Amino acid sequence: MGTSPKHRILVVDDEPRICETTAFLLEAAGYEVSTAVDGFDALLQLKSVPFDVIISDLNMPHMSGFEFLSVVRRRFPEIAVVAVSGAYESGDSIPGGVIADAFYAKGRQDPRDILHTVAELIETSPVRWVNHHRQSAPVWIPRSGKDSKGIPFIVLTCTECLRSFPLSVMREDVQEIQETLCLFCATPVKYIIDFSRAVSSPKPRAAAAISDWSH
Repeated sequence: MGTSPKHRILVVDDEPRICETTAFLLEAAGYEVSTAVDGFDALLQLKSVPFDVIISDLNMPHMSGFEFLSVVRRRFPEIAVVAVSGAYESGDSIPGGVIADAFYAKGRQDPRDILHTVAELIETSPVRWVNHHRQSAPVWIPRSGKDSKGIPFIVLTCTECLRSFPLSVMREDVQEIQETLCLFCATPVKYIIDFSRAVSSPKPRAAAAISDWSH
């Protein structure tokens, strides 16, 4: 009788030590694990490898975890996602619009909690896959700067006609899903302004907590 294939997990974090120690825990539990340094690296891997679960930090350079997870939900709704951050105490305290099935607080939870979370997500994957297809994911938009009048603006891309257009932003601290009409086709576009680079995360403490357990 043949053995069942290993479930594949992708760990996305810009801190190499976090990636290494998280991968160590998962591999010891029998999973096949790959790592990525940021959202762009992760998306490249997702083009060729079918992962069952993604574990992603929220606060990363280049492409934040907020933006990355939103892209994952739109392009790979079959994949379960665990959002990870040391800046929030629990899943209840993270901003609205974060597209994740579970949350892990770096430095505040037992590292072994990741194993329980991953196992549960894999077990419930059929039901979750259906729910993902029914939900719409907002677009996380980085700040684009200011126009000639000094007014902050962002550039949105319509999810229907795929055309981009600028939008003036009177408040940048709104941490919830907003909506505007596409200037070209009038389709409602849901979006959130990505504030993640302004959020600090106690990464050294988190890395030490995982490393101590793995040894």
